[in-house]
Amino acid sequence: MENSSAERKQQLALDIADGNDPSDAAKNPDGRTKLQGLFKQLSLLDRYLYVWIFIVMAVSIIFGYYVRGVKKAFQVAEITSVSLPIAIGLWVMMYPVLCKVQYEILGGVLRQAGSLKTISLSVVLNWVVGPALMTGLAWATLPDLPDFRTGVILVGIARCIAMVLIWNDLAKGDADYCAILVAINSILQIILFTPVALLYLKVVSRGKGFHVSSWTVAKSVLLFLGVPLAAGVLTRLILMNAFGRKWYESKFLRFIGPWALIGLLYTIFVMFSIQAHQIVDNIGHVVRVAVPLLLYFGILFFGSLGICRWLKVPYPLMVTQCFTAASNNFELAIAVAVGSFGIDSTQALAATIGPLIEVPVLLLFVYIVGFFQRKGPSV
Repeated sequence: MENSSAERKQQLALDIADGNDPSDAAKNPDGRTKLQGLFKQLSLLDRYLYVWIFIVMAVSIIFGYYVRGVKKAFQVAEITSVSLPIAIGLWVMMYPVLCKVQYEILGGVLRQAGSLKTISLSVVLNWVVGPALMTGLAWATLPDLPDFRTGVILVGIARCIAMVLIWNDLAKGDADYCAILVAINSILQIILFTPVALLYLKVVSRGKGFHVSSWTVAKSVLLFLGVPLAAGVLTRLILMNAFGRKWYESKFLRFIGPWALIGLLYTIFVMFSIQAHQIVDNIGHVVRVAVPLLLYFGILFFGSLGICRWLKVPYPLMVTQCFTAASNNFELAIAVAVGSFGIDSTQALAATIGPLIEVPVLLLFVYIVGFFQRKGPSV
């Protein structure tokens, strides 16, 4: 009897991990018990992630505001205008996720029916809808704050190549497709960021003083995606050949799994600590800048969700598509803002507010899609 119960719990966990709909089990008399059992199997870090994130956010702001020298200590070294401790946190956060990707089957995934439609939709959402939507919302909500508006627009133009891997992993999206979409966004970012930024900041917004080189964008992509991606590919290739797939997936991936969330919490702590004075001293402007960002994340995420449901996209691909569309590359946005306008500029502050809003909002979206996935066959 105990073995049968354990098998049912294991199957339910596998169903959710594979993106399958567990709602049929939930409809059975003991379905709620099964889901509760699965919840209890999660680690303390996974189970209360939202609690840890909000605690870290609060503690880091208090720490950064009242402890002298915190900002200077964390910015003792920088890479492309991004604090080295933040860069380390991003690498640690992304490494376990990129070790999970089955690079050996990506060619087959690309050849599957519907791949072109999925990729095309992602490109349109990321490079046509996203920047246009953010620019429109920035002008509608910040007409009297041109410098803050510029920083917000930069956030909308910089497409995500890092944090989306975490959100997709937490929401049980398709890791292989996420790797493909991130790779495509990385290439397009090098090609399109500068012309798209010039279009929306100089032509549409008639701004001045903005300049960015393609090399600045390329450096950001290489450092914040290339480094952990190379580490993930080499780790998978070397360890699977040396010890076999079973050991790699059951032992190694389980060992490094918690690093992703620990890296996320560490990155949040460093980021909020560095910006504590800026946040507290400019709380009124921070609240105003949060408005277009909240609208942007909500509209783009749930708009993508609606399109995917209309196209009858399977849950794992739908999750990947939505988080890829709604996430942004805050490292690049901050680096460009600092390089173009200065580290203490209001444009840089606005770009920094981007991830401060994005982290809790997209974490909320993770729980929302997870809740509805357990309730029914479609989100």
